[in-house]
Amino acid sequence: MRANYLVCYDITEPRRLSRVFKLIKGKGLHIQYSVFHCSLTWQTLLELKEKLNRIIDEKNDDVRIYPLPSEEKVIIMGCGDRVPNGVEIFIE
Repeated sequence: MRANYLVCYDITEPRRLSRVFKLIKGKGLHIQYSVFHCSLTWQTLLELKEKLNRIIDEKNDDVRIYPLPSEEKVIIMGCGDRVPNGVEIFIE
């Protein structure tokens, strides 16, 4: 079973930043500079965490993986145009 996650990162070194971006880009939808929406199985999530752990510098980099509620409702304001498949949009 898949679950949805918001993956956000702040990487201090350009080479590591590039590696993290490429890794996560293969797993999810790039929605902002350092933010991805990922639909992952539990096994894929564990693999992603393991690979990220090998890339990042834990003293200087910050990666956060937030589980999203199962009911997918997103509010987009401004110029956002990338929406994950199956997500309902509510514009205020």
